[in-house]
Amino acid sequence: MPSLSTLIDNFNGASIGPDWGNSYGGVTQSGGVAHVPCTTGFAGLQTAYTWTFAGASLFVKVPVVPAASTATEAYCGVLVNGDPSGTRIGFTVKAVGNLLRMQSDSGYFDAAAVEITYDPVAHAFLRLREDGTNVYWDTSPDGTTWTNRRTLASPAWIAAAIDTCALDLSAHRDAGTSDEAQYDLFNTLSNGAVVTGSASLSADSSLTAAGTLIAHGSAALAADSSLTAAAKITAITSPTRPTGR
Repeated sequence: MPSLSTLIDNFNGASIGPDWGNSYGGVTQSGGVAHVPCTTGFAGLQTAYTWTFAGASLFVKVPVVPAASTATEAYCGVLVNGDPSGTRIGFTVKAVGNLLRMQSDSGYFDAAAVEITYDPVAHAFLRLREDGTNVYWDTSPDGTTWTNRRTLASPAWIAAAIDTCALDLSAHRDAGTSDEAQYDLFNTLSNGAVVTGSASLSADSSLTAAGTLIAHGSAALAADSSLTAAAKITAITSPTRPTGR
């Protein structure tokens, strides 16, 4: 029963990881982020339908969202898909209208969805969590300080859909210039997989170079030689005194 709380990815690898095995629409990974095309087709970074959202908490940074262009619908979404199709819960950033939508869909729609004006700074991180009683939609500028935006009694399907949920980080538009959504730091604030390795290698190299300077021991040897010479001179002057008598 893998919980979505245990899915962690900072997208610093060279390619999409195996946890996102149902990805579609030409998603890629580079520069430490996942790139999801926003075109008139559909694209998403998606897990298999083998996870559970019951009692789970997940968050992700969305550093880039699609532009409206000439579309009437352009969006990116962070959604947990349940069963049957169209049953899902999560966030949608709507480029047309500049809205952040918090939804609990049945048949792909939530008549009671909550929408607020989207702020790319204040809403940089999106978090969805479930505690067995309620679902909570939270936002954060930094992944540390969170503001609750919506609370809803947990839909029954969440507890029933054990090991049959999929997480989908998606994007789509119906017209306009193609661009993309970017996703980063899923369930982690650690972005150090690449940076740490680089810093470690650099430090090791400089420490080794500095260490070779310590082998400059010739000064110590010169001091020993000079002390030995002084001791011999004292031994020679001592016998000359009796000879003068």
